[in-house]
Amino acid sequence: MQPDKFKHISDESLLQAYRTDGNREWLGILLQRYSLMLFGVGMKYMKNEADAKDIVQQVFYKAIIEVSKYKVDYFKSWIYMIAKNQCLMQLRKKGIKTTEIFDHTQALIDEEEESSFIRKREYSLNHLEIAVENLNPEQKQCVTLFYLEKKSYQEIVQITGFTLMQVKSHIQNGKRNLKIILEKHL
Repeated sequence: MQPDKFKHISDESLLQAYRTDGNREWLGILLQRYSLMLFGVGMKYMKNEADAKDIVQQVFYKAIIEVSKYKVDYFKSWIYMIAKNQCLMQLRKKGIKTTEIFDHTQALIDEEEESSFIRKREYSLNHLEIAVENLNPEQKQCVTLFYLEKKSYQEIVQITGFTLMQVKSHIQNGKRNLKIILEKHL
C-alpha cells in the first residue's frame, strides 16, 4: 500500500481499520504519516541523526506493540509522547539530566487536539441536525422544543396541543430514532 494513496483517510479511520482486520499495513501507513515528526522529536532531544533514526525505529516498534493495548483518541499526540519518553529514557541511560520541558511543542499539540475536537464536534452536530430532519414531524417538534429550546413538558403541551403522554412518547421515540439514525451514519 502506498501512503500517499491514503492521505484522505483520517488517523481514526486507519486505526479502526487496523483494529477491525488486524492488517499491520494500516498501522504502517499511520506510522509513516508521522515519521518526519518523530525524527524531529528525536533530533531535538538526541542532537544526533543516527540516534534520532534509532528513536524512530524504537517508537515504531513500541507503537505496534502498544496500540492494541490502549484506546488511542489522538494518534499524533499519543505517538509524540511515546517518542518523547523514548528519547528521555535514552538520555537517562547515557547519564544526561532530562529536566528541560518543551512547552512550545506541547502547546502546539494541545492546540491541534482542541482543533480536532472542534472539527469532530461540528461534524457530529451536522449529522445530528440532519438526523433531526429525518424524524417524523411530531417527534421533530417535541425533540427540538425539549432539547434545543429547553422547554418543559408542560410548555411543550401548551405549544403543541399534544397530551403530556404524547409529548413524553414523542421525545422518547424521537431520541431512540435519533440514536438509530446517527449509528447508521457515523
